[in-house]
Amino acid sequence: MNPKNKETGVSRRDFVKTVGLAGLAVAGAGATGALAAPEPPAAAAPPGTMPKRKLGKTGVEVSVLNLGGMFDTINNQLLLKQSLKWGVTMWDTAEAYGNGLSEEGMGRFFARNPEARQEIFLVTKLVPKEGKLTERLDKSLKRLQTDHVDLFFIHAITGIGQMTPAFKAWAAEMKQAGKIKFFGFSTHTNMADCLAGAARLDWIDAVMMSYNFQVMHDPKMQEAVKACEKSGVGLVAMKTMGGGPGAKKTASPAKLEMAEKFLKRGFTDKQAKLKVVWETPQIASLCSQMPNLTILMANVAAARDQVKLAREEVESLRQYALETQCDYCAGCGSICQEAVGGAVPVNEVMRCLMYHRYYGEPELARETFAGLPESVRQQLTAVDYSRAEQACPNRLAIAQLMRQAAEMLA
Repeated sequence: MNPKNKETGVSRRDFVKTVGLAGLAVAGAGATGALAAPEPPAAAAPPGTMPKRKLGKTGVEVSVLNLGGMFDTINNQLLLKQSLKWGVTMWDTAEAYGNGLSEEGMGRFFARNPEARQEIFLVTKLVPKEGKLTERLDKSLKRLQTDHVDLFFIHAITGIGQMTPAFKAWAAEMKQAGKIKFFGFSTHTNMADCLAGAARLDWIDAVMMSYNFQVMHDPKMQEAVKACEKSGVGLVAMKTMGGGPGAKKTASPAKLEMAEKFLKRGFTDKQAKLKVVWETPQIASLCSQMPNLTILMANVAAARDQVKLAREEVESLRQYALETQCDYCAGCGSICQEAVGGAVPVNEVMRCLMYHRYYGEPELARETFAGLPESVRQQLTAVDYSRAEQACPNRLAIAQLMRQAAEMLA
């Protein structure tokens, strides 16, 4: 038996072939799977329809795959068109991505395809430290060539204490003005604590946080996710590949075994890393940087395929996480920052290294690093990290990584 999908007329065997070919194309690449490979024709689109999930108490259904806009959207208009065609109808961008160029590229697409704006659940973000939020939001809307965004995030907070009553008042004002529909924050740092805090704030509609096979089994993270579900806070996952700040130094027997298992079923390990995030029902959407059609096609295939990972496959990913945890920064920045007396935001520097080494984005890495206070960058190699290394749950070689950051990113 080889039943066909009634909607597409494509058989399960054909689907696996499509998924397999798309996945193999990205199997050996970096965090996003980027390759210098020819883009596949639109006719190679995987079958099925894009699933949707409700984004918390907003009640809005969003595509489970979300187009991360941290790439050259201006010169990738075909990719934007194709993502819409394939059902990726949640798009994420930020003022900080290319200093507004990502927003500008999406704006050009909406200007040329005005009907598309109604189909897209549009997200943008602003870092809070520069202030002037209303003025900067207006500039973002102008670049995006729209009068509103569907979801607005305060970008990259490190603790729930940053979400002050002033932000609550501002969000209410922007909603009243029709410039944003929903409000929340994004975080790469102390994610579980930030989520738990969001669950206590009735004015937070959604949170975007680092969430992947490396952190999803942490009891604090699981408890925080459930708290958000109970309070209606919608959740969007990012950094779903679980990339680390350094070159992999841990040989993992589980990785080979895991990859072989997935390939037999038509998946790559990268596609499986996406699928295991979707195993968390509270995750409404998964934000992925997809800068070319090859990656887009592979990720769409993984999203559209309704086959669940088997228990032993999930266990393979968990075992892989355990074997490689000493290569992964889990974002628990309060621990290492306290250990160095607040002198260096260690995990923020780790994030810069991750962009450079794992994502293959040296310009983004340097740009993010340049955004750190000058005092931090100047004293990076002068700080004693011995206490931080002792306190790090994953036992990262923090001092060595900080020296490498100073050399690579300055």
